[in-house]
Amino acid sequence: MQRLGASKITQVDFLPKEVVSYSKETQTPSNPNQSEEEEEEDEEMMEAKPGPESEQRDEDESKETKEGSFPFLRELTEEERQQILHSSEFQSFFDCSIRVMERALAEDSDIFFDYSGRDLEEKEGDSGSGSSLSFSRLFYDEHWSKHRVITCLDWSPQYPELLVASYNNNEDAPHEPDGVALVWNMKFKKATPEYIFHCQSPVVSVGFAKFHPNLVVGGTYSGQIVLWDNRSHRRTPVQRTPLSAAAHTHPVYSVNVVGTQNANNLITVSTDGRMCSWSLDMLSQPQETMELVYNKSKPVAVTGMAFPTGDVNNYVVGSEEGTVYTASRHGSKAGICEMFEGHQGPVTGISCHGAVGTVDFSHLFITSSFDWTVKLWSTKHNKPLYSFEDNADYVYDVMWSPVHPATFAAVDGMGRLDLWNLNNDTEVPAASVTIEGASALNRVRWSSGGREVAVGDSEGRVWIYDTGELSVAHPDDWARFARTLMEIRANRADGEEEGPMELAS
Repeated sequence: MQRLGASKITQVDFLPKEVVSYSKETQTPSNPNQSEEEEEEDEEMMEAKPGPESEQRDEDESKETKEGSFPFLRELTEEERQQILHSSEFQSFFDCSIRVMERALAEDSDIFFDYSGRDLEEKEGDSGSGSSLSFSRLFYDEHWSKHRVITCLDWSPQYPELLVASYNNNEDAPHEPDGVALVWNMKFKKATPEYIFHCQSPVVSVGFAKFHPNLVVGGTYSGQIVLWDNRSHRRTPVQRTPLSAAAHTHPVYSVNVVGTQNANNLITVSTDGRMCSWSLDMLSQPQETMELVYNKSKPVAVTGMAFPTGDVNNYVVGSEEGTVYTASRHGSKAGICEMFEGHQGPVTGISCHGAVGTVDFSHLFITSSFDWTVKLWSTKHNKPLYSFEDNADYVYDVMWSPVHPATFAAVDGMGRLDLWNLNNDTEVPAASVTIEGASALNRVRWSSGGREVAVGDSEGRVWIYDTGELSVAHPDDWARFARTLMEIRANRADGEEEGPMELAS
């Protein structure tokens, strides 16, 4: 962007509007009794009297001078101009003004937007009414993003404008680090990452450490857990777990920090069928290790994990064979508890209901799979409540809206982002958009406020979309969603002779 600079002032004078008037001589007849000497004196006075134009100008100038609003401006000399331009007062004013102008020039918002709605009335079928997704930002770094696949996304709980994305290895650059994590900033319109982190193994999961604003946690393909600190000048991890049988030996596809401000742990799961609990202060060995085995004989290769809102003990996991399980960290039923069958392919994404309102829906969760479907589940039933089959490719990820009880987002291998509102329709999405180039979308994450959704693709690009009115929850949406669930269960019972088995709470 070019810097603003001072330019030479050019003063232009405009002639005042011509005022047409008539002399007294033509308006009134001459006095017959007036002598020749008096007539000559009158003519001399008229010749000395200025014309109507100059008279009008003098009156205007005197009037303006008296009022003090527009005094007559004389042209400055070159010396006076240079003196002003180099004065400290002008330099301070210009330096402040140039920053404001640069921000205004870089702003792409419509400064002429009419909040009265008159503009919307004139535009029939205007897409800005909030009924569709609108593209907001694209994050891509030519050096660090090129030829890499987005493997995970996460928004910062402390700084809502920060988004971290993890990337796998770049096969065209064997001398570059295999694993990369970039922190992007939504607040400023700059094209470079806020922070750049990397490690020697492809990063397959990443997350901001809740309750620790400076820490970013990564799960790698080798099974290592790495920890980066933005207070350090190093781009490499400040801590990492050992590569040993005491921890993970397979890819770590989920990292979660759970607990409270004063008592929290890092929970990780891997396809090696193991769950580990760590202290962020010491990653040399896990505080707790649990083998995830169903019926004491079937190891579970976990591909994703999610905790219900406000719960740090119970969680749900998806597996490589397509089965979903509930599990507990502690208690008499520690380990894998119940099995949920329905998918015909590996589970790629799992998300627990997160919107808090007048009705408790924390027992609900959704999953995505290679079988081209998204399924709605309840921990109270062992069969899916509903199957969404609008996609024609692998569905790679899914996530509930954090603010709307009936809305979730899903992404697939055709580059399509779908937003579903189950209160309006369960057959087709409320809004859909396909990214430029139709590259496969691997991950989707809602912002904490629910007004933006971030998606990552197979080309290393992060796309940000504004959801507008689609994600705005109304007070009656919770009651409407409860009725929608009742209709779904009723239709399910009518369609099957044997409905889903109800599980003990």
